Amino acid sequence: MSLTSADIARIASLARLELAPDESERMLGQINGFFELVERMRAVDTAGVEPLSHPVAAIQDVTLRLAEDVASEPNRRELNQRSAPAVENGLFLVPKVIE
Repeated sequence: MSLTSADIARIASLARLELAPDESERMLGQINGFFELVERMRAVDTAGVEPLSHPVAAIQDVTLRLAEDVASEPNRRELNQRSAPAVENGLFLVPKVIE
């Protein structure tokens, strides 16, 4: 997969970004470089390889220090949503941005 200059212009428009021509070309190169890297990674045969919980786990025992999954802050939803232009059922309402 690779993008064209027209794709970059469309993405910039959707994101409401104004890119100069040199910025657009740099973005095109960077994003296509990322896609090339992903394609090279997809080409690697990973059949029979166990997923790792941590990248170092392949060479040494790693004990993950996970924090307890508990709420540590009070619920301030209503206070935080007071300044929002539109809220419904505890959710921020935003304009539709996808065509």
